[in-house]
Amino acid sequence: MSEYKKPQQGNDDKNVKRLKRPIKKKVCVFCADKVESIDYKDLAKLKKMITEKGKIIPRRASGTCAAHQREVVQAIKRARIMALLPFVAE
Repeated sequence: MSEYKKPQQGNDDKNVKRLKRPIKKKVCVFCADKVESIDYKDLAKLKKMITEKGKIIPRRASGTCAAHQREVVQAIKRARIMALLPFVAE
């Protein structure tokens, strides 16, 4: 018959303290470049703000400020309607 082995007690993951690095705050790309407005025809900047599947990257991931994120979303939606950007990746 097979013997039953008890789990070892000792170093549990709960007891081990891990060093946490301070989280680096992301800086808004558009504020750093002092951009006045975001144009829907500027595809180079807009393509950086969407995923491979065509989804808009949220501001917590991209690091843009709220005001510029609203402009980015509006510009991406306008570019999609004008068929400059795809709605869904192929």
